[in-house]
Amino acid sequence: MTSHSRLKSIFQFSNLIERSLLSSRSEPVLPWRKPNWPSSLAKPTPKPTLGVYYDTSWTRTKPSRIARAALVDWLIKPLSSFVAMPTVEGLDRLGNVSTPVIFVANHSSHLDTPLLLCSLPQQFRHKTVVAAAADYFFDKRFKAAVWSFALGIIPMERTKVNRRSAALAEELLRQGWNIIIFPEGTRSPDGWAQRFKGGAAYLSLKVGIPVVPVYISGTRRILAKDSTKLHRYPTKVVFGHPIVPTTPALSSGAGNLKGKKDTEDAVHFEKRIEQEIALLADACTSNWWEALKRHKSGTTPSLGGPKTSPWRRSWELPPSSRSS
Repeated sequence: MTSHSRLKSIFQFSNLIERSLLSSRSEPVLPWRKPNWPSSLAKPTPKPTLGVYYDTSWTRTKPSRIARAALVDWLIKPLSSFVAMPTVEGLDRLGNVSTPVIFVANHSSHLDTPLLLCSLPQQFRHKTVVAAAADYFFDKRFKAAVWSFALGIIPMERTKVNRRSAALAEELLRQGWNIIIFPEGTRSPDGWAQRFKGGAAYLSLKVGIPVVPVYISGTRRILAKDSTKLHRYPTKVVFGHPIVPTTPALSSGAGNLKGKKDTEDAVHFEKRIEQEIALLADACTSNWWEALKRHKSGTTPSLGGPKTSPWRRSWELPPSSRSS
């Protein structure tokens, strides 16, 4: 067979294969449009992934913890110190406290979270999460990822009781994590504290760990709610003595009674936490001895301020709680 005949045979064979392939393909391989969902079938509800359902477990893995520790110690803490110029008091009251604990503080500014986190001693700081509003910090995926990584925040429902939020906080406490909780649920709109919610007291009772009251002053002068301008201003972070729910047995000196029915309830314990923070606030505006005498007599000024007209409430604000 000549070379010309051989080339002709190859060409005829390739044409035969091409025609057979084209004849066997009657429809396109890929659909041109998305298929319609049958009207007779109900569409399944997509699983939520934001809000209280956002998974923050990746932020507590070892690589994330190492990266966050470096971020907090080398960037966030120096920046907070420059802007807030903090004075930290009461660290000696944490000397004999073992983890985990619940830190409960008043809330006036977004700066409260990094300032309090950076004020914690090393044994607490790098194993502490922050309960944050699920509807504010976890409404968008990028936002949720940034804040949960940078500050270790976890989503908490602030408008109603949510079992998922409570279960996550309880699980982390049992794993040895400390939690920072702002029981007001949101930043103060006028400088006075809002009504405390009972989440911190509930968790303390459920897990059996102490609460450390914390008072933060001056942050509203730096960045108040609804403000976009940042101002430098001296701040103060004061840690109180750890407190635990009391029992009738402890108060009568008859020894410890076991049983939840004999333990101080969450409502009363939450009020006592608020009173302890009010004591710290009073000591910041006067002195510890005078504040302690008022605390013992039940005349400590309320964190919520006077129940009067807005102008009078604004006038009676201490300078550190006013907005710039």
